[in-house]
Amino acid sequence: MSQSYPKFDRALVVLHVDDDPMNLRVVEEILGAFGHTAIKANCGADALRRLSEQAFDVVLMDIHMPGMTGIEAVERLRQGAGPEAKTPVIALTADVFSRRPDEYRALGFTDFVAKPILVSGLLEAIKRACEPQAGKSAAANAA
Repeated sequence: MSQSYPKFDRALVVLHVDDDPMNLRVVEEILGAFGHTAIKANCGADALRRLSEQAFDVVLMDIHMPGMTGIEAVERLRQGAGPEAKTPVIALTADVFSRRPDEYRALGFTDFVAKPILVSGLLEAIKRACEPQAGKSAAANAA
């Protein structure tokens, strides 16, 4: 039985934020296999810096990181005045018991994906996060 994955109109530029190098590598491989580009950041501060310098279609944000958590990074991002403040951010975490997906949305996240990451679940969340911006994504406008 073959798996069906969502189709995308174009290749996306995705910022993936995680303090675990293996998680960064796995997601980079997944996204690359579907024609998307993953830019890696290993902490919240690095993610905010990259977001201020480059437009991304979507951000995949780990929740539990040393220094600045994913929640703190999203709070700072959403408080910003630049166009990056509206970038969709998907929460990634193995801690599925402390918060429900709707609680992550209330914190400023666009969607939620549990770890370990399933390819179909990740791609479906990315598709949902990018749909409202069809043809108007920050990365497309920056090109």
